Amino acid sequence: MEGGGKPDKTEFTECWRTSWKTPYIMRLALSAGIGGLLFGYDTGNTRFFHSFVSFGMMETIVSMAVAGAIIGAAFGGWMNDKFGRKKSILMADFLFFIGAIVMAVAPAPWVIIIGRILVGLGVGMASMTSPLYISEASPARIRGALVSTNGLLITGGQFLSYLINLAFTKAPGTWRWMVGVAGVPALVQFILMLLLPESPRWLYRQNKVHEAQAILEKIYPANEVEEEMKALQSSVEAEKVEEAAIGDGMFSKIKSAWKNNVVRRGLYAGITVQVAQQFVGINTVMYYSPTIVQLAGYASNKTALALSLITSGLNALGSIVSMVTVDRYGRRRLMILSMIGIIVCLVALSVVFFQASVHSPPISRFESMRFGGNSTCSSYLSAQDASSWSCTKCLKAASDCAFCANSPNKYLPGACLAASDATRDACRTEYRTWYTKGCPTKFGALAVLLLGLYIIMYSPGMGTVPWIVNSEIYPLRYRGIGGGIAAVSNWISNLLVSETFLTLTEAVGSAGTFLLFAGFSFLGLIAIFFLVPETKGLPFEEVEKMLEKGYRPSICSKQKDVDPA
Repeated sequence: MEGGGKPDKTEFTECWRTSWKTPYIMRLALSAGIGGLLFGYDTGNTRFFHSFVSFGMMETIVSMAVAGAIIGAAFGGWMNDKFGRKKSILMADFLFFIGAIVMAVAPAPWVIIIGRILVGLGVGMASMTSPLYISEASPARIRGALVSTNGLLITGGQFLSYLINLAFTKAPGTWRWMVGVAGVPALVQFILMLLLPESPRWLYRQNKVHEAQAILEKIYPANEVEEEMKALQSSVEAEKVEEAAIGDGMFSKIKSAWKNNVVRRGLYAGITVQVAQQFVGINTVMYYSPTIVQLAGYASNKTALALSLITSGLNALGSIVSMVTVDRYGRRRLMILSMIGIIVCLVALSVVFFQASVHSPPISRFESMRFGGNSTCSSYLSAQDASSWSCTKCLKAASDCAFCANSPNKYLPGACLAASDATRDACRTEYRTWYTKGCPTKFGALAVLLLGLYIIMYSPGMGTVPWIVNSEIYPLRYRGIGGGIAAVSNWISNLLVSETFLTLTEAVGSAGTFLLFAGFSFLGLIAIFFLVPETKGLPFEEVEKMLEKGYRPSICSKQKDVDPA
């Protein structure tokens, strides 16, 4: 049940063959993996709240699910051990479903926040429970491939959210449909999990040996069941002995882990990759990609969603690439190459958005006044330097300012108007384009292209590998506590980044925001190079020995042992 060794190159072939012979295995994996789909869908379905809330409130609404996930992940660890994996997933589905319904019928933003917190609690619990259930209910020889489906379903959920959002763009109550539909997969998983058994490992730990054996008989060939029962017995007994030595209290476990050189060095690596994963800015791209596309000059919500659909599709495709390549090229190499590509793309995006800002269309007083004095943006009318205003300055001046492009050519001087429905309709009546976030720019296509390239660089490396590293870097007796600490660091980093993105774009502009993320990514690259060893092909025992001696990187990525620090 535990161990290491070099992964079989035909792991996915073996996974397909075994699943074809025993469909029950894939049924277990896919049913539990819907938890990843829930998280991915929730990541992508919040973008239309901005139609009736401020940027600050938008950030809070988006971030509350992440705050709930931090609590859900911490609470989920206790619930998994106390009540089992199956009941934890059922509870996560219940919370997610109720949260989706609350958001869909919410009469005010504060009710949406309550719904987001409920959804976050469900996502946090599912994020740690679904992979655990799949791992414990899978044959050892294909466990890695089956657990990888959870990551694929996360990116698949993001893609699905964009697809559904695009379909509902013109529907009445657009955002209500988008968040309400999120309850459907939660309901489906709830029903499926009612028909599935508990994890055999958890049952065995509860002294329900015969029930555990009955489940293993459905998963393994008859001639392998006895061997698996012996391995399960040995593994569970070893865990109980090691946990007794550590202590039952959460704080005693954390204190014991930090005093242990091996675990502490593992935490350096595990926390580094999890924090770096968030501070490259990926979730701002996934949460706000339609907004970013609009900042690049595409005013239509439908166009922005369609282009965002491409980026989320690339993210899902990258997850598949990672599943195929991570055991061949190694975790460390993929992450370093991924970070270098991310930095290049972020710097390029910063340059493109800066050029778009510099070359945005100027504001014409004639064009602005032709719609009437009451329709002109008040900040523009009272400005002393109004003659130097551009579209960019108009949109930044106040939240109630919008840009109405010139009808013959959107790059010619346009109007700075009050952002009201009546003024917007008057602008569009003259076949002009209405902008509230970004400005007309010839660099828009390049920005979208770089956004797609950023996703391609991120997904196969930093998108999936940090979770793999955290499943391998800790000794068995500390794997739960170590992985939990790293996961919480990931959610907290996610919260910090998502809560500040829109504020940053208003304060320093899109160019400054992407440049800031490039700086964070560079620091992350340095930390990964010096703190994260290669674990590909190493048994868990060898990883422990390597961390016990210490790890020092070399330019050629060869591992060197040093005296413990």
